[in-house]
This record gives sequence, structure tokens and C-alpha cells, in this order.
Amino acid sequence: MNASSPLRYVARKMKKMVKHSNIPIKSEVAVVFNSYPKKIKSKIMFLRQLIYDTAASIEEIGEIEETLKWGEPSYLTPKSKSGSTIRIAWKESQNDQYSIFFKCTANLVPAFKEKFPEKFKFGGNRSIDFKLDDHVPVKELKQCIALALTYHRNKKLETSDRWKMIEKVK
Repeated sequence: MNASSPLRYVARKMKKMVKHSNIPIKSEVAVVFNSYPKKIKSKIMFLRQLIYDTAASIEEIGEIEETLKWGEPSYLTPKSKSGSTIRIAWKESQNDQYSIFFKCTANLVPAFKEKFPEKFKFGGNRSIDFKLDDHVPVKELKQCIALALTYHRNKKLETSDRWKMIEKVK
């Protein structure tokens, strides 16, 4: 393997990640993103990209709507109604942390904890939390996002069967 091979690999991965980067941001959501410190904004925008990329990889999810809920960027599946709301946010009181939030009554975070007990830091039954310098396990996070975006289609299944539904997400 020559020295440029790792760079080509990263370039290919980045190219795949930016396929939805041209999705316009609603002005009210952009105001929130622009209020974040630069380092946090890039991390939050990465989470946003993962949500869109994950949704695009599962046909039955359909269109994603970006809006604000509780003043935080939120992602819904309005046409298919397949998913539970996902929020992404940074809170000034925890200035070195950013999070992806899930509906606490949806039993999603407990399923994530069971499947990935060592991969993530969890905020109770509400969130997956990241520090600024944390490595984000992308494949596993996309699986968590997929489980949330298909929640209304899998919520009555056993946890192991719910995970089988989204195994194709990479």
C-alpha cells in the first residue's frame, strides 16, 4: 500500500458523507446552528449529515423534515410517519459536550445501551453524548439513528428483531 492510499480512502468516505450536504437548512434552524461555537457547530453538522445519510439509505423512511422543537434542531418523518423525533443540540452549561436526543418514552436509548454498552456515553434514557474530542463510532451511531427513524414500524418487536430490521445500514 502506498502512502496516498489512506488519503484516497478518506476522500472516498468524505465524498459519500457529503451527498446530502447541499440540503438547505431552514432559516430558524440555521439561527440555532450559527449560535453555536465553531468547533461545536462542525460536530452538530456532522450529526445532521448522519441523520440525512441514514434516512437516504432506508427507502421506507422517506422525506426528513428539519424543524425546531424545544429550540433545538429536530428531525421527523412526516410523510411515512415511520420514525420518532431525533434532536441534536449543544448546551452552554455543558460547553464541551454535544448530544443527539431521542424520545425518552420510546425505549430507544435502552436498546442502544443493550446493543452498544461500551461504544457510547448515554444521558439517561434521552441521549447519546459526545465530548469534543471523542471518536464518533459512525456505523453504530447510524444504526441507532436508523432504529429511531423506523421506530413506529419496529416498536412492538423484540429488541433483537428491531436490530435485525436495520442491519443493512452501514
